[in-house]
Amino acid sequence: MNPSLIPEKVQKLKPYGFEDTGGCTIKADANESFVPLPARLRERLAGIARDALFNRYPDPLSGDACAAFAAYAGVDSRFVTAGNGSDELIMLVINALLSRGDRLLVAEPDFSMYRFYSNLAEIELIDIGKSAEYGLSAEALTAAARKHRPKAVIFSNPCSPTGQGLTRQEVLGCVDGCPETLWIVDEAYMDFWDEPVLADAISRDNLIVLRTCSKAAGLAALRLGFAVCGAALTEALRKAKSPANVNALTNAMAAAVLSDIPYLTGARREICAAAARLYEGLKAAQETFGVIRVFPTKANFVFLETADAADLQQYLKDQSILVRRLGARLRITACAPQENEAVISAVSAYCAERSGREKER
Repeated sequence: MNPSLIPEKVQKLKPYGFEDTGGCTIKADANESFVPLPARLRERLAGIARDALFNRYPDPLSGDACAAFAAYAGVDSRFVTAGNGSDELIMLVINALLSRGDRLLVAEPDFSMYRFYSNLAEIELIDIGKSAEYGLSAEALTAAARKHRPKAVIFSNPCSPTGQGLTRQEVLGCVDGCPETLWIVDEAYMDFWDEPVLADAISRDNLIVLRTCSKAAGLAALRLGFAVCGAALTEALRKAKSPANVNALTNAMAAAVLSDIPYLTGARREICAAAARLYEGLKAAQETFGVIRVFPTKANFVFLETADAADLQQYLKDQSILVRRLGARLRITACAPQENEAVISAVSAYCAERSGREKER
């Protein structure tokens, strides 16, 4: 094949890499929910699949899912745009609202797909980084936006992978302080915290907030996300999106799940408790043995730093535990209680062994 047929920008791309499961039984790598759908919901979804009109195109605006999400989130469904996962919406926003050569401001480490889609769209990426503690201040964001004058700023809040976040007032201070800049706030993990700017997006013309059903709602398999923004931005996104981007089963099934408030409330409570326990257990290992450095979290995972992250990752994999590695850091998803304890036990054992070896030197 003639390599010139594939643009250099595509040749240089590194696809998003899911960890090789290697037969691991504990999946603590992808920040999925461990809470199973209750029987009542599974029966309802089975009925939806049974009665689906597979020969018909889906609702182009995914009205049922958008209405259910809007009711759950307390916003007007007229300002909600559905996407095939929030990933599609990130790509849509970057391609529809930015042009080749425009500047996009990020603060890495953050969700890697921001850089991926920017490179594909030939957007100039400006990375201001994070502090030594992996924090990001509203003052630093605002100052960078004023200095570099990007077309847009994008960041996850709470941040994946660090688990840290900005408060609602801090985010709105950035948005209102730089009205010429488009602010894209990815709230994929906001179900586990309580500082959203989702409802504020509708009254502002320079703010887009993204949400996903893959985390707290436990619907990663359905691939569904939402963008919430004001009238002009909503119209632009709906113009630019694919005509039937969310399939009929996802639309109907997500609407059913998002309407089941007892399930959503219970799942959120369970996951938050699991994340707190995971942090507590890993922090205890740090304080007892050293070796790792654990950071507080506002999400459904714990972020830690260690001298040999690859070694710890492989050690855990040998114990049938899969975690996500990002250079010298690991991100570990909160799992079901028994799995959580297995993770804590394995990390503690590794730290004890490593600490013992270092003392012998």
